[in-house]
Amino acid sequence: MKTTQNIDVTVDAIVFGYNKEIGVTVLLIKRKNDPFKGQWALPGGFVEPTESLELAVARELKEETGVKINYLEQLYTFGQPDRDPRKRIISVAYFGIVKSSQFKKLKAADDAEDAEWFKIKHLPALAFDHQKILKMAIDRLRSKMIYQPIGFELLDKKFPFSDLEHLYSTLLGRPIDRRNFRKKVMGLGILEELDEKAPSLGAGRPGNLFQFNKATYNQLVKEGMHFEI
Repeated sequence: MKTTQNIDVTVDAIVFGYNKEIGVTVLLIKRKNDPFKGQWALPGGFVEPTESLELAVARELKEETGVKINYLEQLYTFGQPDRDPRKRIISVAYFGIVKSSQFKKLKAADDAEDAEWFKIKHLPALAFDHQKILKMAIDRLRSKMIYQPIGFELLDKKFPFSDLEHLYSTLLGRPIDRRNFRKKVMGLGILEELDEKAPSLGAGRPGNLFQFNKATYNQLVKEGMHFEI
């Protein structure tokens, strides 16, 4: 059957940020142009004819926010016929998580009037179907945490174990069983306990600092795991 298609392809970037004091945030841009001019949205845009999807999402993210990230994971393809008021547009979404303190100076440009980190619990109304895309990204991130260790690039090089507990509790959006969590994490062999004490923050005796065993950590990431929290 002969068909005539008039469909464009875009990419969207869901970049989560983590900060011990602030919690989990997501990077959004304020749209400079119609449709949805002046509304907040995910960074993204049209794929050029000569570039791959991965190059396109990296380019759009850099152009609209000034943020450069080495790797984003493909999330899903969104293709409802009415998702964009301009025409039929299919969007391929990518997501990742970074240490937001490394990207304090955002630089909005191109189709973005502004760029800002927003707490995921206090989000503005989003353009297009970006609320749906963001929700799927949050669900994927949380489900991913049970089969892949997270934290190597989000915590300081040396950290108290409580920082790792806080990271998981914050990303999951719920409390965790601290004793069981510690037992399971230590059983993975991805942490090394150091003969260094964490800074004292109260009357209690400070515990030791930890660091990731990079080789073991990378191997587990490569192989995948099941880490029921």
